[in-house]
Amino acid sequence: MRLTTGRRLGAALAAGALVLCACGGGGGAEPPPAGLPLTLVSGPTPFSATCSGSSPGATLYRNAEVEPSIAVNPRNPQNLIGYWQQDRWSDGGAQGLIAAASFDGGMTWTRQAPPFSACAGGSYARASDPWVSFAPDGSAYLIGLAFTGDLFQPGSSSAVLVSRSSDGGASWSTPVALIADGAQAFNDKEAITADPTDAHYVYAVWDRLVSNTSGPTYFARSADGGTTWAAARAIYDPGANSQTIGNQILVLPDGTLVLFFTQIDDAGGGFSAHYAVMRSTDHGDTWSAPAKLADALAIGARDPVSGAPVRDGANLLSVASSASGMLYAVWQDARFSGGARDGIAFAQSSDGGLNWSAPVQINAVTSTQAFTPTVRVGANGKLGVSYFDFRDDHGATGQLPTDYWLTVSGDGNNWSETRVTGPFDLRNAAHDNGGWFLGDYQALAALPEAFLPFFVRANADAGNRSDVYATRLAYTTAGATRLQARALAAPLRITPQFAAKVSDAIHRELRESSPPRRTHAHRAH
Repeated sequence: MRLTTGRRLGAALAAGALVLCACGGGGGAEPPPAGLPLTLVSGPTPFSATCSGSSPGATLYRNAEVEPSIAVNPRNPQNLIGYWQQDRWSDGGAQGLIAAASFDGGMTWTRQAPPFSACAGGSYARASDPWVSFAPDGSAYLIGLAFTGDLFQPGSSSAVLVSRSSDGGASWSTPVALIADGAQAFNDKEAITADPTDAHYVYAVWDRLVSNTSGPTYFARSADGGTTWAAARAIYDPGANSQTIGNQILVLPDGTLVLFFTQIDDAGGGFSAHYAVMRSTDHGDTWSAPAKLADALAIGARDPVSGAPVRDGANLLSVASSASGMLYAVWQDARFSGGARDGIAFAQSSDGGLNWSAPVQINAVTSTQAFTPTVRVGANGKLGVSYFDFRDDHGATGQLPTDYWLTVSGDGNNWSETRVTGPFDLRNAAHDNGGWFLGDYQALAALPEAFLPFFVRANADAGNRSDVYATRLAYTTAGATRLQARALAAPLRITPQFAAKVSDAIHRELRESSPPRRTHAHRAH
């Protein structure tokens, strides 16, 4: 079935992928605010209001798209695949996942709903955490979390599913489960990486929360281009009362795998977290011990007037690698303000992740909160980092003006910033347990001649609270704001008050496990 943008499905959905044609329109979105010219990628929901069942006390935000991912075909940079959650629930997950393919560099898109959830013909009630990756032979892989029921509750289940495309995203295989669990465990926050040095290898990682114990990192590998997968296994267990989250793999030019994750620890008196790296030189057969990258010191974004929380990317890394093997990481961090507000931290490694530079701040306006950064490496080693901030919030009640920015650097020290879009009112976004929500992450692609931010912003429409957009910024375009990365003026000092804010942010953005004895937490999927 093929539909043009603006038409809607009936209540029944046939099994298999639903295809919709999008040409930068539809969805009832408001005209975009100031910034770069935008292409609207998402459109009206293909799902019925009841296809994922009911959830007592929860709100279904139909037409609300969140948490996008994007990948570029290395054999044809005009071929892009975007991927996001469609119809977000307030208590976690979405009615389904939408994959969109472009064959003209992001100008037009064709959308599909692969069967990761019941709404698209699958077996699980909801889906979440979309991630997409291209292999060097042009094959593409989607991964998603699929689940039914709440964490550890009787009858609940979760699975990590993978689907493959051999035609640039025009069609997708039936998803296969890398792991499937009942109520005794919950799989969360997965990512997939097709090895850019060898199309035979594809890697998936996630955290698997075990009731009342811990949350180790799980790993699964295909050595035959996704035809078969080895059994999933734990490759790092942080121990009781601890878990990993945000696991993702980069591959260096020599084939070395570099695994990044956040480790969260609960010592009983409060939460703490740090970012860590592990390496493998044998395609994931064996792994090094974890090495610390940096402390995770986000306090989370809040409405500057009301103090109401924002569900952002706190405590999650975004990472990228260059053709020469340089590694880059960005994250939210309050260290630059002594715990007053989050800024955007940047660090780099020239030795495959063994050692990292001291974090520096790269958001232009340091007097305001900045959050949810994404980093990619473009042509000639150009670095691009996108993020949200509140610089246009001047204290008006009932609004939360938010901007999205792209800052570009050739050396990691000097940065030039351009407004992508904004201001828009973040209070119009879907709301979940952690606050107003556009996604734990956004996306950024590097084309031969331009960066392509692929992101969600809120709409002033209660029936269509957010949409996915794409735009381009040529590498040669100079932004209006230039700055040098800012290092800490004095040695980092974590006061008890600062530590309490960090612990509170982790606790706020992680939902506690259901068993009565609190031993670990998880981020609301």
